[in-house]
Amino acid sequence: MRNLLLCLVLVLVYKRCLSEDWCYQSQMSCDHPCKGPAAWNEVNSVCGGNRQSPINIVTKKTKKESSLTAFKFTGYDKIFTSMLKNNGRTVSLDIPLGATVSEGNLLHTYNAIQLHFHWGNNGSPGSEHTLDGEQYPMELHILHLKDTYIAVEDALNDTTGQAILGFFFEESDSENKEYSAFIAALAQVQDAEGQTELAISLNSLILSERMLGAYYRYEGSETTPGCSETVIWTMFEQPIPLSRDQLAAFSTLKFNGGKPMVDTFRPVQPRKGRVVYRSHSGAAIPAIMFSFFLVVLRVFLALCLCNFY
Repeated sequence: MRNLLLCLVLVLVYKRCLSEDWCYQSQMSCDHPCKGPAAWNEVNSVCGGNRQSPINIVTKKTKKESSLTAFKFTGYDKIFTSMLKNNGRTVSLDIPLGATVSEGNLLHTYNAIQLHFHWGNNGSPGSEHTLDGEQYPMELHILHLKDTYIAVEDALNDTTGQAILGFFFEESDSENKEYSAFIAALAQVQDAEGQTELAISLNSLILSERMLGAYYRYEGSETTPGCSETVIWTMFEQPIPLSRDQLAAFSTLKFNGGKPMVDTFRPVQPRKGRVVYRSHSGAAIPAIMFSFFLVVLRVFLALCLCNFY
């Protein structure tokens, strides 16, 4: 009888841990039953599709595409006021109509509608996309909707309905002053469902336009359930610098249930034959090799200067 009761308890616990609610790996526990990334296809079958995101971008396998020219940004310089929200899984900011992106081989104009972040734990690896296997500390997604649609739901049958601009972050020795207001606002949204008013421009959160020429393009999906395969992805090569303290500020937020909001990323998905294109300015050699080349070049120049003097 005791063994039978034990089995019944284990079955109930097992069923409780198979809740249909999705979550990140760092949230999973029997106190918070949910489906982790490996089981998102059980939440929505599309999550097991052939055009899933994020992916590992292997730079030496990318294809240079001359049509990937500079973007045209409109309204990115305008300061807008919106509610910064902790939605229990990330921190997000809705963007009022007025900011758009076009050109860069986008066949339509896309309206910016929302932005959010994915990060690790106090500056540890946490980006969703990786570049030659390197996972950056954080990643910013700016979601855009084709200007023929009003809501994301309207675009779910259009494989080019959404355009997402993605930006990597790297740790810097100095504070990024452009992010000061945003980081300060995080203190007001520590708990799930917390929100606070924030006045900011999109330009203050991204790289200067002259640094946006090198990027990668591929066809993919949303990176959370329902994983809709309706996204034209653009990942910019140059990372945005933030100090260690600024990166760590994101890890002070809390998930639904109160656990620390850390490691909020979906693991990379199979590329399944998709071609990743690079702009004319994009790297043709692996990023890690390029970094090594820069170090060697600096040492060489230093030795030359020493010999010169």
